[in-house]
Amino acid sequence: MDAARLQALFGLEGKNAVVTGGSRGIGYMIAEGLLDAGCDVIISARKESQVAEAVERLSAKGTIEGIPADVSTDEGLDHLSAEVAQRWGQVDILCNNAGASWGEPLDSFSAAGWDKVMNVNVRSVFFLTQKLLPLLRNAASPESPARIINTASVNGMTPPDMDTFSYSSSKAACIMLTRHLAKTLATEHITVNAIAPGPFDSQMMAFVLDDPNARAGIARDVPMGRVGVPDDMAGVAIYLASAAGSYVTGATIPVGGGLSTVHK
Repeated sequence: MDAARLQALFGLEGKNAVVTGGSRGIGYMIAEGLLDAGCDVIISARKESQVAEAVERLSAKGTIEGIPADVSTDEGLDHLSAEVAQRWGQVDILCNNAGASWGEPLDSFSAAGWDKVMNVNVRSVFFLTQKLLPLLRNAASPESPARIINTASVNGMTPPDMDTFSYSSSKAACIMLTRHLAKTLATEHITVNAIAPGPFDSQMMAFVLDDPNARAGIARDVPMGRVGVPDDMAGVAIYLASAAGSYVTGATIPVGGGLSTVHK
């Protein structure tokens, strides 16, 4: 396959993408990959300083802007969608990646821990998609569908050992929401897929992966024997956003070294 064919399949020149939770972790990996493929990117996250730092680091790779917003609130969703609409007349790729987790024993698990996680991991996915649908529809065509990529988790596919009941439930809900939206939007030439990461370096997993012994234990539990690296995440996101993935919708792709799909 020649270089021109590869560029036609996987290049994203002229496309634009919104990535929530894009200031660090998996969202940062996705944003970096989309920039490398030629996208213009808007990232969003709650903390203004972290958004600014990420934009500064990534700006050498392409056109990127940051919009601080808390997508767990209606005000944050309204602010982000309005700011995107001011800048762009269409959105080719929406990556609903912002996430939260909570760990607490079953007998004492709090309503606050349940609601916080569900608001970020499920509610924001649905309502940001709803608010940006006009811009996604503007970008959609039979030849080049608009794309929605949701970040789920392998913990939404197989129950984890940790007491993260709202997290695993929210990610399972994200997978079903992905399928339901895909069914609804297919005739409008908008694909909806999910990525289900396993262990990657992120703030959500820092409490485990920053400890060398714990990190080694996590790696041993992964059938492929290692923690994920940025290119693992970027490659799947680029595939789902590019012409190569234009006939894929309603799918959830586990990116966890076999953690949810291979029995050791």
